Amino acid sequence: MLMVRERAFYIRLVTLAAPLALQSVITFSVALADNMMVGQLGALALSGVFVANQIQTLLHMLVMGLVSALLILGSQFWGKREAEKVTTIIGIAFKFGVGSGLVITLVTLVWPVGVLRVFTDETDVLSEARAYLVIIRWSYLCFCVTQILIGAMRCVERVRIGMYLSIMTFVVNVSLNWVLIFGNLGAPALGIRGAAIATLTARVLETIVMVVYVRLVDTRLRMRVQDILRTERVLLLRFFRYGLPVIGGSLFWGINLAAQGAIVGRLGATALASVSIANIVSQIMAVVVYGTAGATGIIIGQAVGAGENDRVRAYAKTLQVLYVGIGLLSGAALMLVRENIGLVYTLDAETMAMTRGFLLVLSVTIVGTAYQMSCLTGIVRAGGATHFVLVNDLIWILGFVLPASAIATFGFQAAPIVVFALLKSDQILKCTVAAFTVNRFRWIKNLTVDPPEAEPSSRGTLTPACPAAAPRARLSGSGVSPSAR
Repeated sequence: MLMVRERAFYIRLVTLAAPLALQSVITFSVALADNMMVGQLGALALSGVFVANQIQTLLHMLVMGLVSALLILGSQFWGKREAEKVTTIIGIAFKFGVGSGLVITLVTLVWPVGVLRVFTDETDVLSEARAYLVIIRWSYLCFCVTQILIGAMRCVERVRIGMYLSIMTFVVNVSLNWVLIFGNLGAPALGIRGAAIATLTARVLETIVMVVYVRLVDTRLRMRVQDILRTERVLLLRFFRYGLPVIGGSLFWGINLAAQGAIVGRLGATALASVSIANIVSQIMAVVVYGTAGATGIIIGQAVGAGENDRVRAYAKTLQVLYVGIGLLSGAALMLVRENIGLVYTLDAETMAMTRGFLLVLSVTIVGTAYQMSCLTGIVRAGGATHFVLVNDLIWILGFVLPASAIATFGFQAAPIVVFALLKSDQILKCTVAAFTVNRFRWIKNLTVDPPEAEPSSRGTLTPACPAAAPRARLSGSGVSPSAR
C-alpha cells in the first residue's frame, strides 16, 4: 500500500509541520524585511550585509548540526519515554553550542577583516561588511543558546514555542529596522549599523524568553541548571558516535555555503545583491518543505525509538509522495513570485534581470530539494543512518559542485547564472540517491540501544532490545503520544 490510511498520521504530520513552517515563514520574513530595507540603501550596502552574514551562516549550520544530532537521539529516547536521558543529551548539545558561539565571536574580534576577505576582495563591500559585523557578532552566543533550547523542545513535540518566538522576533526586528536604519521617530539614521543593532536586540530578547520558558513553563522535561551541566559518559559517547556525522555534515554544509559565497563574491556586487535576494525569496517559498522535513524527523525518530519498524516503512513510502507534491507546488509558487519580484524590490535593470534569472534556477531546484533533502534528513538520518548524509554531501559537493562552479568562474568566466546553476545542481542530482537509499530501508537503526542488542535481521528490520519504556516520574500526563503544543 503506497499511502498510509491512518488519519491520525496526517493530523500529526500537519500539527507538527504547520508551526515549523510558520516559524520558517516568520524567520525568513525577518531576513526579507532586512533585505528590503537595507536594499533601499543601495546594492553596496546589501552586498556588505550578505558578506558579513556568511559568518553567521557558518555558525548557523554548526548549531543546526548540534540541534539535528540532539533531535535524532532525543526523539528516539522520547519515543521510549526516557526523559532523564533526553535532558542529558540536551545538556551535551548545549555545552558544545555555547562553546561554538564563543569561539566564532572570539575569531571575529581578533581577525574581523581577515575573515571577511575570505568572501570578497572588493574594498567598498569590505567596509560595509565590517560596519555590520562589529555589532552583529555579539548576537552569536545568544543565537546558539536559543536554537539549542528550541531544538530541545522539539524533541518532546513542543514546537509552537519556536513559532511564537519568531513572531516576537519579527515585530521587534522589523520595528527597530524602520526606526534605526532610516532615522524615524527622532532616532539617528544608522544605515546597516541600525540593521545590526535591531537584529542583536531581537536575539537577546529571544534568549531571555526561551530560557524562562524552558525553566518555568515547560512541564514535559522540567529542565534545571543541573540538567544542563550533567554529562553521562555513556550518552556522551553515544552523542559523539551517532551525532558527530550529523554535526560534521551540517558544518561541512556551512563550509560549502561559505565557499559558494566566496565564489559568488568574485562575480561582483550585482551578483552578490541578486543572490542575496533570490536566496531569501526562495527560502520563504520553501517553508512548507522545511516544515514537513522537520515534522518527519520527529515522527520517524520516535517511531524507530519505539521499535515500530513496520509503521516506519509505511510512513516513509507515503512521505515520499507528499514530498514530490510539495516540491512541485513550491516551484510553481516561486515562478509566480519571480514574475512579480518588481512589486517587492526596487532594483536597477541589471540587478533585476540577474535576480529573475537566479529565481528561475531555484524554481526548478526547489523540487529536488523538497524530495531529496526531506528524504535524507527527515527519514534516513532521523531513522538512524546518521553518517549517510555527510558521505553523500561530501561526494557531490567536493566531487562536482564546487570544482565545476570554480572552473566555470575562474577558468571560463562564465555568466553568473551558469555559475549559480552549477552551485545549486546537487539539489537535483541527489534525488536518485535519495530514492534508492530510502526504499532499501537499511537506514532503520534504533540508536537508544547498543548495536549488539539490535542487529538488523536478514530482512532489514530491527529486533528491539527492549520494549518501549513506561513514562518516567518526571513526565506529565499518561503514556499516550504527546501532542504538539
